[in-house]
Amino acid sequence: MFTENVMPDQINEVQRQALLTVQTSTLGHLRDYGFVLGLTPNRRPLAFAGTAVTVRLPHLDSTALHVAVDRLRPNDVLVVEQSGDDRSSFGGMCAFTAKARGAVGAILSGATNDFDEVLELGLPVYSRGVSARTTRILGIEGSINVPVTVGGAVIEPGDAILADSDGIAVLKPDEIDEIVGILQEKEASEPSLKEQIKAGARLSENSGAAGHLTMNGAMK
Repeated sequence: MFTENVMPDQINEVQRQALLTVQTSTLGHLRDYGFVLGLTPNRRPLAFAGTAVTVRLPHLDSTALHVAVDRLRPNDVLVVEQSGDDRSSFGGMCAFTAKARGAVGAILSGATNDFDEVLELGLPVYSRGVSARTTRILGIEGSINVPVTVGGAVIEPGDAILADSDGIAVLKPDEIDEIVGILQEKEASEPSLKEQIKAGARLSENSGAAGHLTMNGAMK
């Protein structure tokens, strides 16, 4: 059985560009949920942000993925759940099609293949690695634009994706503006702090770490 839901509304370009001004690790200082874990990028440095278009595959059958890449729009992020399978569903032709449609990146719970070809194409891909074992077009089942789970995170079609060299964060569209504002403010303080440290200030005092050791009698 196949399911194909309508393409999700995209985050607006102002929000997408704003996401590209902040880092996933800054968000990681503030919360623990909403991060895709256990995946590795095909290159560093990288940074992309866009709207999640999701695909769920039943292990070996990548029929739905081939349909989904044809549906991609500029600034979409392809997100693929493979139901626990670790073979590659995403090789040179899928990557080429995604890039040609304007996708800014791909996130795979399985592996990728045609590594050199995809790398040369310039499409950033997060995956569990590289595998010569691939999925097939079997016409059994699959779903497009349904909630999926990748790397421990539930991702819904239309979610905002922010990915960089440190990792992948998943945001709801209605929280982008607030979170970006908080992260920009936090990151804006770092150049001044670095200058203070160069002048002799202590990082542990600024962060509060020194105070914790003093309270526990560990500072001499």
